[in-house]
Parts: sequence; structure tokens; C-alpha cells
Amino acid sequence: MTKGIITTIQRMSIHDGPGIRSTVFLKGCNLRCKWCHNPETFEFHPELEWQKDLCINCGSCAEVCRPKALKMVNGRLNFSRSDCNTCFDCIDVCYPNALRKTGKEYTPEALVDELMQDLVFFRQSGGGVTFSGGEPMLQASFMKEVALLLKKQGIHIAMETNLSVSWDKYEEMLPFIDLVMADVKMIDEEKHRKWTGSGNRLILENIRKLDEANTPYILRTPVVPGVNDSTHIMEQIIAFAGTLKNLRKYELLPYHPLADFKYENLGRKYPFEGVSGANQKSLEIYDPIIEKYNINS
Repeated sequence: MTKGIITTIQRMSIHDGPGIRSTVFLKGCNLRCKWCHNPETFEFHPELEWQKDLCINCGSCAEVCRPKALKMVNGRLNFSRSDCNTCFDCIDVCYPNALRKTGKEYTPEALVDELMQDLVFFRQSGGGVTFSGGEPMLQASFMKEVALLLKKQGIHIAMETNLSVSWDKYEEMLPFIDLVMADVKMIDEEKHRKWTGSGNRLILENIRKLDEANTPYILRTPVVPGVNDSTHIMEQIIAFAGTLKNLRKYELLPYHPLADFKYENLGRKYPFEGVSGANQKSLEIYDPIIEKYNINS
């Protein structure tokens, strides 16, 4: 039986495609963008989150922790993640819900049953379901089965992808997708490798192939301080977008520093700690470049 692993179902979303949507965040990603605001989707396996500010240091979790990853030290809880075997026994006794499991298995049928609870909002708003992540195409078989079931109900399906998976996977999936939203983070391959952990040759090739396919698509660039927020780099990206024939829309997304607590909950260091965010208005400096290449006109 095909199963998928999901971190979150975000309901009533209005930023992940047309209308009111339910966005399904699938776990697992093959990139490691240093500014990522969904670090809980990096790994494929379930993980234990510890939200320290909710912890009351009652010690109940330490009492049931068999590998002794959770211990009371001088009246305060200490969590040794290297000793954790992710049995999740601690969650059931954590009264303030400071410990929680990130990553839940679903069958396609179970996920669709949950998504159909929002059918009335889809119908009234012209919305639907968006697959996101992580990289949803790393769970392509599961996603395809879900999409088939949703299509039987006439649901609009969108997908957010980094386009870093082999094109044959996309060819199998695109007939069930109504809208693709993909990132183009930068053009220079070495810079892309530095900031995301992977080159971008396949990504750019797949964007070209997507442009020749019949599926509507949007390209987006997250504008990140110190990474790609320069006129030179942005012109490279926008010039590339300007060569595409069937691009529906190009968007610039301002970086926001809202993920630091997620990294802390997972015991990771946030590479962009202390970096200030931006707003949409601050990106207007790139409007003349977008106009120069006749995009979104």
C-alpha cells in the first residue's frame, strides 16, 4: 500500500494558488536552502520537536524515555538528540504539548478524506489543493494516487516544486496538475550550490521543458539578503525568465525571518539568525528590470 508522510495540512490558504486552498506539506527535500522556513520538511522520517518555551520541566517525559535521551539535570529537562530513537513515547505524557511528532503517515484515501472536509470552500472560491514541501515530487507515487482521487471530485490541483527531480517524473504527474509554482533562485551554478547544497543545471533544464508543456506555471524568486539581492543577480534571473514563451506569471518573494524557532525546536542552528526580513515594497527596485524583459505584461 502506498503511503506518504506529511508534516502539515494548512487550511484556508490564499497564497498557494487560486481561491481558498488546503496546502499539503510533504516531508523530505533534496535541497538544503540555507534560508528555508520549513526545516521540518528536510528529512523523510518523523522527527521529535521540543518547544522549550512550553516545557514546564515536570520530568514526565524523562520517566518514560527508554534510551535516556530526555533527562532531568538540576531540575531542568535536557534533551540529547543523538540518543533519541524516535519512539515518541514521551509525547503521550507531555501535558503542555512541548514535545510533538513532526511527520504523519497517510494513505491516499485517508488524506483525500481529510481534504474533502474543505470541499465547500474549494467550490465557493475556485480553490483546491496544493502540494508543497519539502519537495513533493520525492513522493511522486503517493502524490499521483492522491491527485487521481481528487480529480474524480473535480478538485483544482496545484504543486509547488523546486524542479530538481528527473523530467520523466514530472511527465507522469503533470496531466493531473492544473498549476505549477516553481522557484528559480539564481542562475550561477556555483552560487546555487553554495546556498542550496546542489547545482541548478537540471532545474533550469526542467524549467525549459515545463515551458514547452501544456501545464500553466508560475516562476518565483525568493529574494534573500546577501544571497541574491543584487541588481546583477536579479537581472540574470529575470533575463532568463524573459526567454520563456509560456510563463503565466513571475513573482518576487521577500525573505522573512520567521523560521528561527522551528530550527531551535528541531535542535538545529538557523544559518540566517539575525538577518532582517524585507517586504514586498522593498522589491520594487527590480520592477524596471521586469519591465525591461517584458514580463507580466
